[in-house]
Amino acid sequence: MSVKWGVLGTAGIARGCTIPGMKEAANCELYAIAGRDEAKVESFRKEFGFEKAYVGYDDLLADPEVQAVYIPLPNNLHKEWVIKAVKAGKHVLCEKPLALCAEDVKEMFEAARENNVFLMEAFAYLQSPYVSMLKEEIQSGSIGEVDYIRTEFLTQGYIDDIRIRKETGGGALYDLGCYCTSMILSLVDSQPDYVMANSEFNENGVDIYSSALMKFKNGVRAAFTIGMIFRPEPNDRQDSLYIHGTEGHIVSDIEYNQAGTLHFTVFSKDGKAERSFEARQNYALETEQFGRCIENGEEPLVTADFSIRNAGLLDMILSKIQA
Repeated sequence: MSVKWGVLGTAGIARGCTIPGMKEAANCELYAIAGRDEAKVESFRKEFGFEKAYVGYDDLLADPEVQAVYIPLPNNLHKEWVIKAVKAGKHVLCEKPLALCAEDVKEMFEAARENNVFLMEAFAYLQSPYVSMLKEEIQSGSIGEVDYIRTEFLTQGYIDDIRIRKETGGGALYDLGCYCTSMILSLVDSQPDYVMANSEFNENGVDIYSSALMKFKNGVRAAFTIGMIFRPEPNDRQDSLYIHGTEGHIVSDIEYNQAGTLHFTVFSKDGKAERSFEARQNYALETEQFGRCIENGEEPLVTADFSIRNAGLLDMILSKIQA
């Protein structure tokens, strides 16, 4: 059985990442594409083989054949179109960040529950065996009890890009920082106790570089650095993760959402060990997992509780850098 998908928007992440992953997914049928530019919509239809193409999002939502909708719209439009989609009876996979504050995220999940449909935030990298193997390594006790996590995500500067427009919910914290906070929360089962943060803003008042330090109620400390500060070249970026424990540590330089042969290094009392493994395209894994939710009632891997916690942590950080 395959789920009939509609894609609500023609964003770059849809064309370059998610739709190619959807084409790989065993339980996905690319059925409909919608956008506001007729030429762009037609381009997507031809490139990916969609059966239907709509100029306008409402028409796609009105199509009874569409079972699930993927939303890659600008951040400030997520809440509006998620709620419209779930009220139309569609299951929804929506790009991160799901909304611009935790209260909106709660409202979106409540709307999904009221309409008896699934809603999941599209953190594709959390579907990767990279994350599950990190968790297994920690649970094995090889590095003892985790007491500190540090991660960074630095990428190229954007000149005229929707991701640095204030009115669309752009900025480094929403575009990059949500990866760091979600990684930290996926490894720390506790509520934040306090947060300290600082940012650099561009001439339009958009944060382009931020750092944050936080402590959780269970005593774990975490920090991250994010920035849109490198040269405007496609591969000019830096990703890293450091997990310190009472008996060792883990070091990784894997890019978020990377596929192929991946690895991280474990330093423990037994010495240095490389953990290597193969990872499929994360967006394919994400589509398949969400498809199983629809077909079999499986719980979304990125749960409502997790998305609400992550949005709450982003709210705490924003309250510090906007003070």
